[in-house]
Amino acid sequence: MLAFLLRSVVLGIVTAAILLAALPELRTKIIPTESLSSPVVTKGSQLSFTYAVRRAAPAVVNIYSRQYSSSDRLKLNTEVLGSGVIVSEKGYIITNYHVVAEADQVIAALQDGRLFNAQLVGKDKRTDIAVLKIQEGNLPVIPLNSNYDAEIGDVVLAIGNPYNIGQTTTFGIISATGRAGVSGYGPQSFIQTDAAINRGNSGGALVNTRGELVGINTASFQQTTDLETYGISFAIPYALADKIMRKLISDGRVIRGYIGIDGRDINPVMARLMDVELIKGILVYAVFENSPAQKAGVQSQDLLVAINNKKIDDRQSVLDIITDLRPGTPAELHIIRRGKPITLTVIIGEDLSE
Repeated sequence: MLAFLLRSVVLGIVTAAILLAALPELRTKIIPTESLSSPVVTKGSQLSFTYAVRRAAPAVVNIYSRQYSSSDRLKLNTEVLGSGVIVSEKGYIITNYHVVAEADQVIAALQDGRLFNAQLVGKDKRTDIAVLKIQEGNLPVIPLNSNYDAEIGDVVLAIGNPYNIGQTTTFGIISATGRAGVSGYGPQSFIQTDAAINRGNSGGALVNTRGELVGINTASFQQTTDLETYGISFAIPYALADKIMRKLISDGRVIRGYIGIDGRDINPVMARLMDVELIKGILVYAVFENSPAQKAGVQSQDLLVAINNKKIDDRQSVLDIITDLRPGTPAELHIIRRGKPITLTVIIGEDLSE
């Protein structure tokens, strides 16, 4: 009798397992959807991103940048409103340069009601990044994922404090990546999104559906051009923001390498005209006077295809490689000149432009 009962129980468990594997929809009928670990949950027939918001929102702080009154040096006026993101248990906060650029005092307000005077660690105008630090333990830290690769069509949420009305989350997708030439900003690549980013959102978090940091919100197209536009906003990719933060922490400023050339991307038509096989790289069309590149022998019409054996894809990759090199160090430039490969050694200078 006992053997019969055990055999029946085992048979029932195996049958149930087979049914659940063959018919996944049965799982949501047995286990409530809200209890599953998926980052996107359903409430009835509606999608919800509460999982992402609950993970990310506590680490997004309100930033109040204050300046002394010109008429009364004992009086502080609140001049600029913005947002920031706690990215480390040590209290480091990433925000925008333009939020704290002229600040005499910076206040960080957490969503749990705590207020802190924030220390300015460093700021970088070119990338519109500033790093603050607060001295406090038990801080919420935004989830980070260095393996996440932003792609067009990814769903994203923008979290910040627009117009100081309180923390707000807006929804959209990534509309483009590698967007350069945004008015008023440097040559770095931005993430473009249609999630609404308004004044006060600057320095806040752009996150994916798991609440992981994708970028630092910086501006809408309307803010940078004064044109009446909707659905065009920009964020600084997290990888770039993290790199700038580490440089500011270590040096107090961003030290960038410089060689003094300008060029254009090589395309198939250009390659045929120059009688070379289709390759990736840039065509050098300007070598600045007295620059490290000129001293190393770089010439106009050279094809720069690699730096220190790192292949070049385009102008942006040249900028990324060179700016990461320390001034005073040698670097090898791999060039094709009139169809022949040559290697030149350049001593990296320092880029002193803002």
